[in-house]
Amino acid sequence: MSSTTQKLIIETARQEFAERGYGATSIRDIARRSGMSLSALYHYYPGKQELLRAIIDEGMDEYFHSCEEALAGAGDDPAGQLVALVEATVRFRAEHPSKSSITITEQRSLEPEHLAAYEARIAGATQQWAGIIQAGLDEGVFTTPHPEDARRAVIAMCNAVAQWYRPDGELGVDDLVERYVSLALTIVEYRPRGVVRRPAR
Repeated sequence: MSSTTQKLIIETARQEFAERGYGATSIRDIARRSGMSLSALYHYYPGKQELLRAIIDEGMDEYFHSCEEALAGAGDDPAGQLVALVEATVRFRAEHPSKSSITITEQRSLEPEHLAAYEARIAGATQQWAGIIQAGLDEGVFTTPHPEDARRAVIAMCNAVAQWYRPDGELGVDDLVERYVSLALTIVEYRPRGVVRRPAR
């Protein structure tokens, strides 16, 4: 498969889904926008569902990779790990809104077997956040009496960045990260033992 052609199809389908929604987009729309014939497009992807799965998988792969890189420099301190995950998530959502929005909202359009694989990956990510918050509680640096609610709140606010953030607005990504890190630490009721240092980028 030509990687160039594959990237063209994926990017075109992503734009169509982001602008019109999965349900309102047809394979013909994607083929027309990419300048390909229907038969040529079907040669690479047999249908719209396969395109959606490829788009979601690509977005999740990139996001999880960014989280892994951030955590690799965060050390063993739960507060540092939470800061790393918040920063990675906010940056990715702000810098890749289409990839983020489709991954978050169009999972409802996945067929059952594809949805099961998606949910398994999300469950793993959720457990990672939960594990960090629990570690903070165990070490006495997080004091929230509601860890599950805190986890949901932090993840939700970070993910929502993809829906509202605009790069031409008054708030830059670095400022946004600083604000959301502060909010996340407030939500988990962080009680520092010392200075939390953000991992070097």
